[in-house]
Amino acid sequence: MTNQYKSVIDFIRNLYNSQDSIPLHEPKFIGNEKDYLNDCVDSTFVSSVGKYVDRFEQLIKEFTGAKHAIATVNGTAALHVALELVGVRRDDEVITQPLSFIATCNAISYCGAKPIFVDVDLDTLGMSPLSLKTFLSNNVTKTALGCINKTTGKKITAVVPMHTFGHPCRIDEIAQICNDFEIPLIEDAAESLGSYYQSKHTGTFGKLGAFSFNGNKTITTGGGGMIITNDEIIAKRAKHLTTTAKQAHPYEFFHDEIGYNYRLPNINAALGCAQMETISQFLESKRTIANDYSKFFEDNHLEFIREPVNANSNYWLNALVLEDKNSRDNFLNELNNARVMSRPVWRLMNELAMFSECQSSDITNAKWLQERVVNIPSSAKL
Repeated sequence: MTNQYKSVIDFIRNLYNSQDSIPLHEPKFIGNEKDYLNDCVDSTFVSSVGKYVDRFEQLIKEFTGAKHAIATVNGTAALHVALELVGVRRDDEVITQPLSFIATCNAISYCGAKPIFVDVDLDTLGMSPLSLKTFLSNNVTKTALGCINKTTGKKITAVVPMHTFGHPCRIDEIAQICNDFEIPLIEDAAESLGSYYQSKHTGTFGKLGAFSFNGNKTITTGGGGMIITNDEIIAKRAKHLTTTAKQAHPYEFFHDEIGYNYRLPNINAALGCAQMETISQFLESKRTIANDYSKFFEDNHLEFIREPVNANSNYWLNALVLEDKNSRDNFLNELNNARVMSRPVWRLMNELAMFSECQSSDITNAKWLQERVVNIPSSAKL
């Protein structure tokens, strides 16, 4: 190991009081997880029906302020169904950002649609309202059938920004643009449970929001997701679609359309209920860690990504912006060789073979960030 990043490694080891391998983000179980899991097993209701599913949905509604919540098997499933609910169909197009986890574009593809990529802002890491508005103004014709892409002739049926690493994008401006162009807004809030923009929880600005509760998220259900919405009709249809589109009946099996076996199992929801009881402790710890990082990196002349203006971030994954790609690669090599996990930001979606031919605006910011951003250990300390 060279001395270039030794101080960073030493600081992180002291922060987590460990000389062992330090993960990027590990789950914490400090409450009723085992009790609720045992209760779930004893009840025999371990699949997609049970009291913990209902309670978990209620807890997410209360926490986010959404009127309705529908639990799913993972965040990708939540996003997939959300897209279908706003009318995304085969050969449609969906505007999103290239700096995102693959699940965003996968969900679009499950609908048979194609993504269009607009740039992100350097401070939020999320979709740029200016880039979105510029693309729509220059490339879209509003018709009675909706917004039609002048280049492809396809209908643009949704806009999907992502709150990167839990930092809210300028979602109010994006919502206004979507309203002006009459395009449904779906928030990929997979990483942002516990994040607020202008005192309003992420996922509640659009027609629908989608969360993830994977094992590396702020709270976990092992694998799980959630659709939230304020629209009662959409909420009922979301539950119907995610429950194989089966009509309610004591014993008959009648399905009225193609649906999905996407409901969250009760045993996973039991874990989620216990996690929600301690989420305030997780968020408080993660904010303290972010503040410690911010002070350390400021003193060492490295750029730590702070929450954007008007935002209260959950600091799901802490991130640094390094000088250039070479500095980024050296940083990653040194920390990972020292068993302190760090990783680069995702490969831009438009650079992946599956999406390389998709339409893209000028994405200078996304390219710049891809070459410089790294994530560092972000687990809560409890």
